Amino acid sequence: MDLKESIRVIEDFPKDGISFKDVTTLLKNGEVFKETTDKLVEYLRDKNIDIVVGPEARGFLFGAPVAYALGVGFVPIRKEGKLPGETISVEYDLEYGTDIIEMHKDAIKPGQRVAIVDDLLATGGTVEAAVKLIEKAAGEVVSIDFVIELTDLKGKDKLKGYDVISLVQYNV
Repeated sequence: MDLKESIRVIEDFPKDGISFKDVTTLLKNGEVFKETTDKLVEYLRDKNIDIVVGPEARGFLFGAPVAYALGVGFVPIRKEGKLPGETISVEYDLEYGTDIIEMHKDAIKPGQRVAIVDDLLATGGTVEAAVKLIEKAAGEVVSIDFVIELTDLKGKDKLKGYDVISLVQYNV
């Protein structure tokens, strides 16, 4: 199955010059969504993952079913101020300014083997911050897994030394 055929591309969204990769068309097709989840699970099955982490918001959509299929827990990473319990945080750079992501302080135990699952790897800033957050909690990032990678943006360059995969690649 060619997953790329199920991803809608919308030109000039959210602004001129951007070619938006819309995964809602993949998600609404049960067969394709299952195939996507199965491919991620197949890659992770023998990596002894203890917990799956998904960055807000589309990481929730792919990470939670992967965690379920692996029989492990799921931890959401959210933007600052969205989690009710005690949190740890990491600040990271955006094109213009900074942002902060958080995770519950007790979400990951020291030494747990973690897979990060998200929909898209672009410049890698958010996932690099997620790695720092997991390592701040003394978790071990075993694999970083994406549905889509925008290869021209070279997000993998920020993730050298980590096991990174993507199911579908686009040149921007």
